[in-house]
Amino acid sequence: MASLPYVGSGWYMLELELICASPRTRVVLVAVDLTGHHLGSFAIDVHKNFRSKRLVRLKTGGSLLLSRDSNKSDVSVLAFKLIRVSRKFAMSRMLKKLNVLHPLYRSKVMSVVKNNFFKTETTEEQVWNDYDALFSVGTHLFSYSVWLNAFSHEMSSDLPTKVDKNIENSPQFSVIMPTFKPSFDLISQAIESVLNQEFKNWELIIVDDGSGDVDIQRLLLAYAHKDSRIKVQSYPENRHISAASNQGLAAACGKWIILLDHDDLLEKTALSHVDDAINVSSDCALVYSDVDKIDEGGARSDPYFKPDWNPDLFLSQNIFSHLSAYRSDLVRSVGGFRLGLEGAQDYDLALRCIEKIRPVQIVHIPRVLYHWRIHAGSTAHSTDAKPYAMLAGERALNDHFARLAIQAKAQYVGYGYRVRYALPIQLPLVSLIIPTRNGGKLLQKSVDSILAKTSYSAYEIIIVDNGSEERATLRYLDSLSANPKIRVLRDPRPFNYSALNNAAVKLARGDVIGLVNDDVEVITPDWLSEMVSHAVRHEVGAVGARLWYIDDTLQHAGLVLGIHGIAGHVHRYLPKGNVGYCGRAALIQDFSAVTGACLVVRREVYDKVGGLDEALAVACNDVDFCLRLLEAGYRNIWTPYAELYHHESVSRGFDNTPEKQARSAREVAYMKQRWGDLLLNDPAYNPNLTLEDEDFGLAWPPRVAPFAVADVQLAPE
Repeated sequence: MASLPYVGSGWYMLELELICASPRTRVVLVAVDLTGHHLGSFAIDVHKNFRSKRLVRLKTGGSLLLSRDSNKSDVSVLAFKLIRVSRKFAMSRMLKKLNVLHPLYRSKVMSVVKNNFFKTETTEEQVWNDYDALFSVGTHLFSYSVWLNAFSHEMSSDLPTKVDKNIENSPQFSVIMPTFKPSFDLISQAIESVLNQEFKNWELIIVDDGSGDVDIQRLLLAYAHKDSRIKVQSYPENRHISAASNQGLAAACGKWIILLDHDDLLEKTALSHVDDAINVSSDCALVYSDVDKIDEGGARSDPYFKPDWNPDLFLSQNIFSHLSAYRSDLVRSVGGFRLGLEGAQDYDLALRCIEKIRPVQIVHIPRVLYHWRIHAGSTAHSTDAKPYAMLAGERALNDHFARLAIQAKAQYVGYGYRVRYALPIQLPLVSLIIPTRNGGKLLQKSVDSILAKTSYSAYEIIIVDNGSEERATLRYLDSLSANPKIRVLRDPRPFNYSALNNAAVKLARGDVIGLVNDDVEVITPDWLSEMVSHAVRHEVGAVGARLWYIDDTLQHAGLVLGIHGIAGHVHRYLPKGNVGYCGRAALIQDFSAVTGACLVVRREVYDKVGGLDEALAVACNDVDFCLRLLEAGYRNIWTPYAELYHHESVSRGFDNTPEKQARSAREVAYMKQRWGDLLLNDPAYNPNLTLEDEDFGLAWPPRVAPFAVADVQLAPE
């Protein structure tokens, strides 16, 4: 992009502004010495129409090269400055930024910082590394191990009060552990994790499914002799995990069943928290928790902080898996474990159980209560270790749909399952409503892409012209009159996105409404077929699409409440091909809200909740609409299989004037007053995840006890 002359060692402030089409462009300043040896790289994200700044440190002098971390050619430099600053100024600026953005620095008192930090080279190095990490893509500010060191002791110490009560008043847990040729050390550790439970009313049923190992047999019998709560059953031949689990189920005396793999570990408070959840919700039938992985050396990693009960995500991946607790009478009523589903026998069991209960009977505990062992033969290491398990999961899902007479088919896609729902034989008419004002070429690109690429045939386009004045736009709108699929409505009132759409819905002919921005462009031909296939499901409210910026980074993959105050686009700027946090950037799932830039909903549902709230003229109206759908008992779905480009804010612009900022502040205040605590407790998210960014990073501190109140999450009715 540009080569800069030699500069000396020291601290510098970089200021950069670009002319570019993308809303965000990543630029890297590369330093090299006189021989061309690399001295360092300094990344910075430059946002459209804004001047970006960051500090740069050169330990030795060198030449600088300014380059884009992108293959786009439509970028040029509008302003560039590299200003030398003092070490004291640099440290002060870094600490101020870290104090705002980095949780590890928030407790530091600035006077202490000034007295101590400026004197220590090692501390300066740490401050610089932490500051530089703020600009790194995909780099979290602290590791899971740092987070555990900071908070796990307090969370482990916060035991439910039930632990100290008479265990006769508590349900007994039957922990079932089938085993086949286990590692001597790993199964010992698994058994010890049960023995170490704070909650004592349990039994452990170990079913040795034909291991044929004398040493393992002696070990298991020694444990049974040591503690009468441990029961061992041994069989001369291997009958596989479903049959072995059924044998354990037949011997179980407990009111609740918990499944434990022979190489995994229970957190010492696991049964205590499950017991507490059962007491909070006496009608619950299924309980599941968060999970992490643990290697053979005991190092923990890769936590999966799950959402509360999320039916569509559950049909995309087995979020119930570990830790899972089932009411034993429910398990027996569905026939226990099915033979032939080995590898996905627990997924199949959960699917059959949820068919018999209400969502409110499913409880999520937002704590890591189960440690999934990583070793070469485990699916915690790679799903390639047990490919048959993924295919068994596919069968379990399709059997589930058959039992419920749902016209749908599941297919394994490498990181989860895609469920395709059948469209009605008579396709419902979809009214695509596109408000615009002087949309010009952008509007034309959007409409042309819909007409040329959309495979779904039953649609009409209603363009709401909100007072266009540009001749090119007016000529284009006039030219559309010849197309029977398109109507142009003139509505010159002051811009109010909600009012414009509500008025157009009243004139729409379709049974399904599509809210579409004039700055979106179709990518996948079946985008509308995919969205309608979900929208016509009786339990579904709004359906959102996967939207990309024009540089193929992610713009919309669902909205999470509470991020940036009201709601944020999770996984924003994720590169194409990256499936995101635990696959959640690439799987169909429920979200509390989806963006109105491309939203499909049944007409009857839109009318039932009163459409968009016209008090929200510009921002937040889509979030508010989705929350009212939740309130009315519907689920909002996001699908990654409807893909469009979104030239975000090109047509409306940014909130960069006093008037626009005042209007935005009023709308934010309105949302906070209307929705209150829900904005901080999104059921599609997890209180252990941050509200300060959109990357599923860890919360500092977590929003669970003892750092917050109750952490048992019930599914909605």
